[in-house]
Order: sequence, then C-alpha cells, then structure tokens
Amino acid sequence: MHRGSAAPSQRRKGTDPARAVAYDVLRQVDGSDAYANLVLPPLLRERGIRGRDAGFATELAYGTLRLRGRYDAILAHCLDRPLDRLDPPVLDVLRLGTHQLLAMRVPQHAAVSETVGLARERTGAGSAQLVNAVLRRVARTPLDDWLTILADDAPDPLTALAATQSHPVWIARALRDALAGNGRPVGELDALLAADNDAPRVTLVARPGLADPHELADGDGRVTPARWAPTALTLDGGDPAAFGAVRDGRAGV
Repeated sequence: MHRGSAAPSQRRKGTDPARAVAYDVLRQVDGSDAYANLVLPPLLRERGIRGRDAGFATELAYGTLRLRGRYDAILAHCLDRPLDRLDPPVLDVLRLGTHQLLAMRVPQHAAVSETVGLARERTGAGSAQLVNAVLRRVARTPLDDWLTILADDAPDPLTALAATQSHPVWIARALRDALAGNGRPVGELDALLAADNDAPRVTLVARPGLADPHELADGDGRVTPARWAPTALTLDGGDPAAFGAVRDGRAGV
C-alpha cells in the first residue's frame, strides 16, 4: 500500500488533542453505548481543551456520528473487506478522517496525515498504513459524486435517500409516512432528512427569580436571544458549563 513520500522519521507520530478526544467519544459510544453529549463535555474539561479546539472536537465527534451511515457506505467502496471484518477502533478512525475530508474545512493533506497519526497513536503502525490508503481513496472522489454512487447502488429511491442522508431505512420510511399522513408532499422527505442532520444549537434558559438573561449574555458574544422565550438564549459553541449560572443551577440547558 502507498505510504506517502515522507520518510519514516518525518511521518506524524500522533495527533492533536482535539482529534484524540473526538476519537475517544466515538469509542465510548460504540463500545459502551454511551451518549456522546454526556461523554464529550467532561472530556473537554478534563483535558483543558477550550475555544476553537473545543469547537473542532465537537463538530468532529458529533458530525461523524450524525453521518456515520453515509460514511460507512462510502468506506465500503474503499476497503477490500467487509466493514464488520475491520477492527472497530480502526473503523472509528476512518470515520473521523472521512468526515474531515468530506464535511469539514480541513485541507486534504492535513485530514489524511492527522488521521494517520491518530491511527498510529491509538491502533498501531499496521493500521496506520491501511488508514492512509483508504483515506486517499475517499479523497479522490468529491462528496457529490459519492452521493451519486450511493444512490445508484440503492435498490429503490427510499433506500437511496436513507443512504445518502445517513438514516436507517426504517426511520426514512416512518418520516415519509408521517409526511403523507399529514398531507405533506412526499417529495419533502429529502429536505426533512437533511434538516435532521443539521447540528442543533444549545439553548440556555435563565431560571426566573434566580438569574437574568443579561447575566448570560454580558461579556460573551457566543450567545444570542432565542426565538420563543425572553428568558432563553442560544449558545453558538463551547461548553454550557463555562457559565457560572449554569454550574450553580441558576440557569439550565
């Protein structure tokens, strides 16, 4: 397999803390049926990851999990073995690399080299060679072309939407039936599934009599007034526990 042009002593030996924490979240979700939203914030605090690095780790972990079905279908085209014959930790590394290549503004060379470094650090040098080869295959095809390939592989339009929009077929079918049952055009299913993949924004609420919304807004540009309640604000990024009012219970999520 192709190993790149860098000499062994120059290749990335590990990865950065943000990618490492995203990997640990995926492993806990897969290995322990953990909830990502309960695993990630304490890991960020324990490892002192803040600001842009925390935002990167959050998008990498949550985005990879949201689109895991799509990425597994793409990876199946790039591997010489079934996914269930791949070690789960290596598959999680590949999912993280694929998300960076196809859904994040990460330069291709950085996405590949950092993910290979993550593999070398967490799953071994042999798996790093595999990760390098597979991600280079992923990177050769733009996302829109991959989606066309997945749709063409599907036996019917509903399965095609489930694959391209990363939903189990039964959920896509249930949403299609809900649209029809409520008099909505079934053609809206594609947009509905795409919207379900959008990253949700966190809403903070100042508990009446305990905190004022201005207390949450003052001095932090990450919050904006929410749509439905004057006591609520939306958090654009970061950890809600960074707010003292949240930590002491005067505001909630």
